[in-house]
Amino acid sequence: MLLPEHDFVKPATLAEGLAVLRDAPGDVRLLGGGTDVVFNMRCRLLTPDTLLSLKDLPELQGIAVLPDGSLQLGAACRLTDLVAATVLTERYPALVKAFRAVASRHVRNLATLGGNLCLDTRCWFTNQTKEWRDAKGPCLKTGKDVCHAIAGAPVCVALNNADSPPALIALEATVTLASSRGERRLGLQDFYREDGIRHTVLEPDEILTRVTIPPTTDRLVFLKETARQGMDFSYGAIAVRADGSGATASRLRIVLGSLTTAPRLLAGAAERLAVLGLGDDGLDAACATLRDELGPLTNLYSPAAYKRELARILLRKAVLELREMQA
Repeated sequence: MLLPEHDFVKPATLAEGLAVLRDAPGDVRLLGGGTDVVFNMRCRLLTPDTLLSLKDLPELQGIAVLPDGSLQLGAACRLTDLVAATVLTERYPALVKAFRAVASRHVRNLATLGGNLCLDTRCWFTNQTKEWRDAKGPCLKTGKDVCHAIAGAPVCVALNNADSPPALIALEATVTLASSRGERRLGLQDFYREDGIRHTVLEPDEILTRVTIPPTTDRLVFLKETARQGMDFSYGAIAVRADGSGATASRLRIVLGSLTTAPRLLAGAAERLAVLGLGDDGLDAACATLRDELGPLTNLYSPAAYKRELARILLRKAVLELREMQA
């Protein structure tokens, strides 16, 4: 399928790219590796006037250890390079597992960190061919005030299927957003919105330039459930971070992905495990909080009842894996 007609701009510096975002007429879309954007353009989900390539910008490259021990990752780093980075495999093997969980090696050879963090949301009724969508009729995301997934839904409930955000949110990573107006920095958990259309807080004139991970010696587990490893988007994913060792922990962060419109930080479940420990009693109490913490679930790609059960199973598996880990 041919791409829609568009202009292609490849700036030499970040400043040039930001100027294009500020001054170019029409819809400008950012292009990292292009593994998702180009496919969506072929399906006519995106029809930008201009594609702005970011993958070779020098300001968005590289991995650096900062003086305070934090790790800084350039948004244009390829996922393949992050998987192979020694500093990541030594410090955060579960984060590397999350990067490796993205699609296949062929995709990771092109896909960038920033592209995965900004991955568009997905819906069974939207991510189809143009002919399929035309037969079904438009929805909230494609120009009409109706949701095919949940009748009467006030906002689009398309899913965030990115694999890397749960682990990075568990690690309390921050993102830096740049524009011609300057830079701003915020926690990755605050980067996402509960809206399948405008699913991040990224402004039209902003570029995500880097991700910063503060130093920690906490344990981290990442799990992903999918139909076919290396091919499909996730049915559900989880990242759990805990201090201590074995069944002892006083501080936890639990993040679910691919079940809701934005990655979901489960404060209630984390609190129960912190109070009761990672033994069976604490795990049962944490699982009991999930229904309320998840809230209403869509039936996108899998039934809501399956999603709730999957969330409980993922949490149990992650905690059992944490029990076997030392500090």
